[in-house]
Amino acid sequence: MHDNRGIRAKLSGPLIYRQSVWTRITHWLWAICLFFLLLSGLQIFNAHPALNIGQESGFGYDNAILHFDAIDTPDGPRGRTTVFGHSFDTTGIFGLSGPADNPSFRGFPAALTIPSYQDLATGRVVHFFFAWLLVGTLLVWLIAGLVNGHIRRDLAPTGKDIANLPRDVADHARFRFHHTRDYNVLQKFAYCGVLFVLLPLMILTGLTMSPGMDAAWPWLLDLFGGRQTARTIHFLVMTLLVLFFVVHILMVVAAGPLNELRSMITGWYRADPEPAPEPEMKP
Repeated sequence: MHDNRGIRAKLSGPLIYRQSVWTRITHWLWAICLFFLLLSGLQIFNAHPALNIGQESGFGYDNAILHFDAIDTPDGPRGRTTVFGHSFDTTGIFGLSGPADNPSFRGFPAALTIPSYQDLATGRVVHFFFAWLLVGTLLVWLIAGLVNGHIRRDLAPTGKDIANLPRDVADHARFRFHHTRDYNVLQKFAYCGVLFVLLPLMILTGLTMSPGMDAAWPWLLDLFGGRQTARTIHFLVMTLLVLFFVVHILMVVAAGPLNELRSMITGWYRADPEPAPEPEMKP
Protein backbone atom coordinates (compact mmCIF):
# COMPACT_ATOMS: atom_id res chain seq x y z
CA MET A 1 0.00 0.00 0.00
CA HIS A 2 1.32 3.42 -0.92
CA ASP A 3 1.07 6.27 1.61
CA ASN A 4 -0.61 9.12 -0.27
CA ARG A 5 -0.82 11.51 2.70
CA GLY A 6 2.29 13.42 1.65
CA ILE A 7 1.00 13.71 -1.91
CA ARG A 8 -2.42 14.94 -0.76
CA ALA A 9 -0.84 17.52 1.59
CA LYS A 10 1.38 18.79 -1.22
CA LEU A 11 -1.55 19.08 -3.63
CA SER A 12 -3.80 20.84 -1.11
CA GLY A 13 -1.10 23.17 0.15
CA PRO A 14 0.70 23.48 3.50
CA LEU A 15 -0.88 24.28 6.85
CA ILE A 16 0.32 27.63 8.14
CA TYR A 17 -0.21 29.33 11.50
CA ARG A 18 -2.24 32.38 10.55
CA GLN A 19 -4.25 33.63 13.56
CA SER A 20 -2.77 34.23 17.00
CA VAL A 21 -4.66 33.31 20.15
CA TRP A 22 -5.36 37.01 20.81
CA THR A 23 -6.91 37.46 17.38
CA ARG A 24 -9.06 34.35 17.77
CA ILE A 25 -10.36 35.15 21.27
CA THR A 26 -11.18 38.78 20.47
CA HIS A 27 -12.79 37.78 17.14
CA TRP A 28 -15.33 35.52 18.83
CA LEU A 29 -15.93 37.95 21.70
CA TRP A 30 -16.66 40.69 19.17
CA ALA A 31 -19.11 38.42 17.36
CA ILE A 32 -20.98 37.68 20.62
CA CYS A 33 -20.95 41.33 21.71
CA LEU A 34 -22.20 42.65 18.39
CA PHE A 35 -25.04 40.11 18.31
CA PHE A 36 -26.38 41.18 21.70
CA LEU A 37 -25.66 44.86 21.05
CA LEU A 38 -27.68 44.75 17.82
CA LEU A 39 -30.77 43.08 19.25
CA SER A 40 -30.75 45.02 22.53
CA GLY A 41 -30.11 48.21 20.57
CA LEU A 42 -33.23 47.60 18.50
CA GLN A 43 -35.14 47.16 21.78
CA ILE A 44 -33.89 50.58 22.89
CA PHE A 45 -34.70 52.07 19.48
CA ASN A 46 -38.31 50.85 19.79
CA ALA A 47 -38.80 53.15 22.79
CA HIS A 48 -38.49 56.06 20.34
CA PRO A 49 -38.71 54.56 16.81
CA ALA A 50 -37.32 57.53 14.92
CA LEU A 51 -33.99 59.00 13.90
CA ASN A 52 -33.55 62.76 14.18
CA ILE A 53 -30.94 65.39 13.46
CA GLY A 54 -30.03 67.94 16.11
CA GLN A 55 -30.04 68.27 19.86
CA GLU A 56 -33.70 67.47 20.64
CA SER A 57 -36.75 65.65 19.26
CA GLY A 58 -40.46 65.47 19.98
CA PHE A 59 -43.87 66.62 18.82
CA GLY A 60 -42.72 70.22 18.37
CA TYR A 61 -39.88 69.30 16.03
CA ASP A 62 -39.71 68.29 12.40
CA ASN A 63 -36.18 66.92 12.21
CA ALA A 64 -36.78 63.17 11.70
CA ILE A 65 -35.09 61.44 8.77
CA LEU A 66 -36.59 58.03 9.62
CA HIS A 67 -39.77 57.18 11.52
CA PHE A 68 -41.71 53.98 12.20
CA ASP A 69 -45.36 54.18 13.27
CA ALA A 70 -48.84 52.76 12.62
CA ILE A 71 -51.85 54.51 11.12
CA ASP A 72 -55.58 53.76 10.92
CA THR A 73 -56.96 52.98 7.46
CA PRO A 74 -60.37 51.77 6.19
CA ASP A 75 -58.83 48.28 6.13
CA GLY A 76 -57.56 48.53 9.69
CA PRO A 77 -54.22 49.58 11.20
CA ARG A 78 -51.18 49.51 8.95
CA GLY A 79 -47.46 49.81 9.67
CA ARG A 80 -45.75 52.80 8.13
CA THR A 81 -42.12 53.75 7.55
CA THR A 82 -41.27 57.34 6.65
CA VAL A 83 -37.84 58.13 5.18
CA PHE A 84 -37.01 61.77 4.41
CA GLY A 85 -40.72 62.57 4.19
CA HIS A 86 -41.62 59.65 1.91
CA SER A 87 -43.90 57.03 3.50
CA PHE A 88 -44.09 53.31 2.73
CA ASP A 89 -46.44 50.56 3.92
CA THR A 90 -44.30 48.16 5.97
CA THR A 91 -47.04 46.21 7.77
CA GLY A 92 -45.69 42.96 9.19
CA ILE A 93 -42.12 44.24 9.44
CA PHE A 94 -41.83 47.82 10.71
CA GLY A 95 -44.43 49.78 12.66
CA LEU A 96 -46.92 46.94 12.96
CA SER A 97 -46.03 43.26 13.24
CA GLY A 98 -47.15 40.03 14.85
CA PRO A 99 -50.30 37.94 14.30
CA ALA A 100 -53.34 39.63 12.75
CA ASP A 101 -55.55 38.88 15.78
CA ASN A 102 -53.02 40.37 18.21
CA PRO A 103 -50.78 42.86 16.37
CA SER A 104 -47.88 44.60 18.02
CA PHE A 105 -47.38 48.32 17.46
CA ARG A 106 -43.61 48.67 17.57
CA GLY A 107 -40.74 49.79 15.36
CA PHE A 108 -38.88 46.50 14.93
CA PRO A 109 -40.68 43.15 15.36
CA ALA A 110 -40.29 41.00 18.47
CA ALA A 111 -38.05 38.49 16.69
CA LEU A 112 -35.34 41.16 16.30
CA THR A 113 -35.15 42.49 19.85
CA ILE A 114 -33.76 41.38 23.22
CA PRO A 115 -35.93 40.83 25.14
CA SER A 116 -38.64 40.02 22.61
CA TYR A 117 -41.30 41.91 24.59
CA GLN A 118 -41.12 45.66 25.10
CA ASP A 119 -38.80 46.24 28.08
CA LEU A 120 -36.52 49.26 27.78
CA ALA A 121 -34.85 48.75 31.18
CA THR A 122 -33.72 45.18 30.42
CA GLY A 123 -32.64 46.18 26.93
CA ARG A 124 -30.45 48.95 28.36
CA VAL A 125 -28.85 46.61 30.93
CA VAL A 126 -27.99 44.05 28.23
CA HIS A 127 -26.77 46.75 25.86
CA PHE A 128 -24.49 48.47 28.36
CA PHE A 129 -22.98 45.20 29.59
CA PHE A 130 -21.95 44.07 26.12
CA ALA A 131 -20.93 47.59 25.13
CA TRP A 132 -18.33 47.73 27.91
CA LEU A 133 -17.26 44.16 27.13
CA LEU A 134 -16.71 45.26 23.53
CA VAL A 135 -14.65 48.25 24.64
CA GLY A 136 -12.48 46.07 26.89
CA THR A 137 -11.99 43.50 24.13
CA LEU A 138 -11.02 46.21 21.65
CA LEU A 139 -8.41 47.59 24.07
CA VAL A 140 -6.95 44.11 24.66
CA TRP A 141 -6.77 43.49 20.91
CA LEU A 142 -5.14 46.87 20.30
CA ILE A 143 -2.45 46.34 22.93
CA ALA A 144 -1.75 42.77 21.79
CA GLY A 145 -1.71 43.84 18.13
CA LEU A 146 0.82 46.58 18.80
CA VAL A 147 3.04 44.32 20.92
CA ASN A 148 3.10 41.30 18.59
CA GLY A 149 3.19 43.38 15.40
CA HIS A 150 -0.13 42.07 14.05
CA ILE A 151 -1.45 45.54 13.20
CA ARG A 152 1.71 46.70 11.44
CA ARG A 153 2.45 43.38 9.73
CA ASP A 154 -1.01 42.13 8.76
CA LEU A 155 -3.46 45.06 8.67
CA ALA A 156 -1.62 48.20 7.55
CA PRO A 157 -1.96 48.51 3.73
CA THR A 158 1.33 48.93 1.87
CA GLY A 159 2.17 50.55 -1.43
CA LYS A 160 2.19 47.12 -3.04
CA ASP A 161 -1.31 46.48 -1.68
CA ILE A 162 -2.59 49.71 -3.27
CA ALA A 163 -1.03 48.74 -6.59
CA ASN A 164 -2.75 45.33 -6.41
CA LEU A 165 -6.17 46.81 -5.61
CA PRO A 166 -7.64 46.59 -9.16
CA ARG A 167 -6.53 42.97 -9.49
CA ASP A 168 -7.94 42.02 -6.08
CA VAL A 169 -11.28 43.66 -6.91
CA ALA A 170 -11.41 41.72 -10.19
CA ASP A 171 -10.48 38.45 -8.44
CA HIS A 172 -13.21 38.90 -5.81
CA ALA A 173 -15.78 39.76 -8.47
CA ARG A 174 -14.98 36.42 -10.14
CA PHE A 175 -14.83 34.56 -6.78
CA ARG A 176 -11.18 33.78 -7.41
CA PHE A 177 -9.57 33.63 -3.96
CA HIS A 178 -5.93 33.25 -3.02
CA HIS A 179 -5.25 31.32 0.19
CA THR A 180 -2.08 32.71 1.72
CA ARG A 181 -0.97 33.82 5.15
CA ASP A 182 -1.35 37.50 4.29
CA TYR A 183 -4.65 39.34 4.04
CA ASN A 184 -5.46 40.80 0.64
CA VAL A 185 -5.88 44.55 0.24
CA LEU A 186 -9.71 44.43 0.36
CA GLN A 187 -9.56 42.56 3.67
CA LYS A 188 -7.09 45.08 5.06
CA PHE A 189 -9.27 48.03 4.10
CA ALA A 190 -12.40 46.35 5.47
CA TYR A 191 -10.82 45.30 8.78
CA CYS A 192 -9.14 48.68 9.30
CA GLY A 193 -12.40 50.44 8.50
CA VAL A 194 -14.25 48.37 11.10
CA LEU A 195 -11.59 48.38 13.82
CA PHE A 196 -10.30 51.94 13.51
CA VAL A 197 -13.33 53.85 12.17
CA LEU A 198 -16.70 52.15 12.74
CA LEU A 199 -16.13 50.67 16.20
CA PRO A 200 -14.56 53.84 17.69
CA LEU A 201 -17.36 55.88 16.08
CA MET A 202 -19.93 53.51 17.57
CA ILE A 203 -18.36 53.89 21.03
CA LEU A 204 -18.10 57.69 20.87
CA THR A 205 -21.66 58.20 19.64
CA GLY A 206 -22.88 55.82 22.32
CA LEU A 207 -21.11 57.89 24.97
CA THR A 208 -22.61 61.07 23.50
CA MET A 209 -26.11 59.76 24.22
CA SER A 210 -25.29 59.49 27.93
CA PRO A 211 -26.20 62.63 29.96
CA GLY A 212 -23.46 61.77 32.45
CA MET A 213 -20.80 61.63 29.74
CA ASP A 214 -22.12 64.86 28.20
CA ALA A 215 -21.63 66.58 31.55
CA ALA A 216 -18.07 65.23 31.85
CA TRP A 217 -17.15 65.64 28.16
CA PRO A 218 -19.40 68.38 26.70
CA TRP A 219 -17.25 68.49 23.57
CA LEU A 220 -18.92 65.25 22.46
CA LEU A 221 -22.16 67.14 21.75
CA ASP A 222 -20.27 69.69 19.67
CA LEU A 223 -18.39 66.96 17.84
CA PHE A 224 -21.51 65.14 16.69
CA GLY A 225 -23.91 68.06 16.43
CA GLY A 226 -26.22 67.09 19.27
CA ARG A 227 -27.50 64.00 21.05
CA GLN A 228 -30.11 63.15 18.43
CA THR A 229 -27.57 63.41 15.61
CA ALA A 230 -25.25 61.12 17.59
CA ARG A 231 -28.12 58.63 17.95
CA THR A 232 -28.70 58.71 14.20
CA ILE A 233 -25.00 58.20 13.45
CA HIS A 234 -24.96 55.35 16.00
CA PHE A 235 -27.82 53.64 14.15
CA LEU A 236 -26.22 54.15 10.73
CA VAL A 237 -22.89 52.75 11.93
CA MET A 238 -24.76 49.72 13.27
CA THR A 239 -26.28 49.27 9.82
CA LEU A 240 -22.82 49.38 8.21
CA LEU A 241 -21.54 46.80 10.71
CA VAL A 242 -24.45 44.49 9.85
CA LEU A 243 -23.64 44.87 6.14
CA PHE A 244 -19.98 44.11 6.88
CA PHE A 245 -21.02 40.99 8.79
CA VAL A 246 -23.22 39.77 5.91
CA VAL A 247 -20.47 40.30 3.33
CA HIS A 248 -17.92 38.73 5.71
CA ILE A 249 -20.02 35.57 6.05
CA LEU A 250 -20.60 35.37 2.29
CA MET A 251 -16.85 35.66 1.66
CA VAL A 252 -16.11 32.98 4.25
CA VAL A 253 -18.56 30.61 2.56
CA ALA A 254 -17.20 31.40 -0.91
CA ALA A 255 -13.54 31.05 0.12
CA GLY A 256 -14.02 27.74 1.96
CA PRO A 257 -15.86 27.79 5.30
CA LEU A 258 -14.08 24.81 6.87
CA ASN A 259 -10.65 26.27 6.22
CA GLU A 260 -11.68 29.73 7.42
CA LEU A 261 -13.33 28.37 10.59
CA ARG A 262 -10.33 26.18 11.39
CA SER A 263 -8.16 29.27 11.12
CA MET A 264 -10.32 31.18 13.62
CA ILE A 265 -10.61 28.23 16.02
CA THR A 266 -7.16 26.64 15.95
CA GLY A 267 -5.08 29.30 14.20
CA TRP A 268 -4.01 26.92 11.41
CA TYR A 269 -4.90 27.71 7.80
CA ARG A 270 -4.56 25.62 4.65
CA ALA A 271 -2.71 27.69 2.06
CA ASP A 272 -2.63 27.27 -1.70
CA PRO A 273 -0.18 24.69 -3.04
CA GLU A 274 3.28 26.02 -3.60
CA PRO A 275 4.04 26.58 -7.30
CA ALA A 276 6.12 23.84 -8.90
CA PRO A 277 9.70 24.87 -9.66
CA GLU A 278 10.40 25.56 -13.29
CA PRO A 279 12.52 22.87 -14.99
CA GLU A 280 16.15 23.70 -15.53
CA MET A 281 17.19 24.35 -19.09
CA LYS A 282 19.92 22.01 -20.22
CA PRO A 283 22.71 23.55 -22.32
